[in-house]
Amino acid sequence: MSELHAPVRAAQRPADTHDAGLRALTDDALRARFQPIFDRIALGAVEREQERRLPFEEVRWLREAGFGALRIPRRYGGLGATLPQFFTLLLELATADSNVSHLLRGHFSFLESRLNHEDEATRAFWFPKVVDGALIGYAMAEQSATSAVGTTIVRDEESGWLLTGKKFYSTGTIYADWIVATAMDGGQLASLAFPATLPGVTRLDDWDGFGQRMTGSGTTVFDNVRLREEHVVRRFDSTLPASYNKGFLQLVLLTSMAGAARAGLREAVGFVQHKTRAFDVPRESSPRHDPLVQRVVGRLASLSYAADSLVDGVARALEETWQRAQAGTADDALYAATEIKAFQAQQVVIDLVMQATTLLFEVGGASATGEARRLDRHWRNARTAASHNPAIFRERMIGDYWLNGTVPPRMPAVAPASG
Repeated sequence: MSELHAPVRAAQRPADTHDAGLRALTDDALRARFQPIFDRIALGAVEREQERRLPFEEVRWLREAGFGALRIPRRYGGLGATLPQFFTLLLELATADSNVSHLLRGHFSFLESRLNHEDEATRAFWFPKVVDGALIGYAMAEQSATSAVGTTIVRDEESGWLLTGKKFYSTGTIYADWIVATAMDGGQLASLAFPATLPGVTRLDDWDGFGQRMTGSGTTVFDNVRLREEHVVRRFDSTLPASYNKGFLQLVLLTSMAGAARAGLREAVGFVQHKTRAFDVPRESSPRHDPLVQRVVGRLASLSYAADSLVDGVARALEETWQRAQAGTADDALYAATEIKAFQAQQVVIDLVMQATTLLFEVGGASATGEARRLDRHWRNARTAASHNPAIFRERMIGDYWLNGTVPPRMPAVAPASG
């Protein structure tokens, strides 16, 4: 078994503490490792949509291949992918099934924060777990009349803390081994990280959105969950340190949308190539040679290419920021500019993808709407992903940045829920 295709394990970590001398994996090597898995995931995408079957098995394939450890440096046993390499592979996964790329959003965001953490101990704690296949899910948001956090932790003499509350939009948590959540400790917001299987944790598949149905973005309930002291990761003031994390989170969503456009193009092409009749054409015909159908597919391909290019551009901007952060030359202005680039891409990618996932129906008339094909899932998935972090708010932030130099807020004000 070659080094490339061997299971990723913490025991592979070299004794040195630097990446120098470790062979970087090429784009081709990474693609060879993961593309067969992406192809298998794509084969079952329509069936999963029809049955609303959560992709536990497909997530397991990715775990076993080390996909969750893509960004973990080689010296820790990970694959050490650059940000452009990572988002290229995530786009391929999103093309196979944008549900699966989306459900990993919290996992990769959490690890990216650990990569940028000043404390080596936090990397030593998390990276071996992920290299051995652990996944991390976010349970942050709540459904309430305000944006206040109602979930709480209180002191418990027996274990340290008791966690009580309910979260929604818990994307990926139903697949996760560890949960990252927020809760109020009195009047202060705390970040928590704990095993998903602790007694009192209930994860529900009750997400009722019309798209991204298999992301597990439903309810997570905490009923007097006993946490140890080490499960309370940190406490926040009113703002977070400057970082590129919001840009990273946004780009995961944009990648899922771009993947939906790619998948729509792929399926439209396959549909037309096998079609033998066209509207208002007597007898058998060949729509693939129809100039009007060719124009539709040409437009589809162009829209998808433009979305891909924007994703790649932001990934490269993130990589530059990451490199400068490692060199100690990143500053608040750089982080703000990188975040704005992601928000600017958001404004355009949404429009491109929504055009593409609507236009694809023009290749086949009423037959393209058949339930067996589920071509509508691409529009529904893209529209649902686009509804996260509404673009209209980001558009105003972009304008304020360019006109007045106002940087986007790092963290909204958080208060305990009343009543």
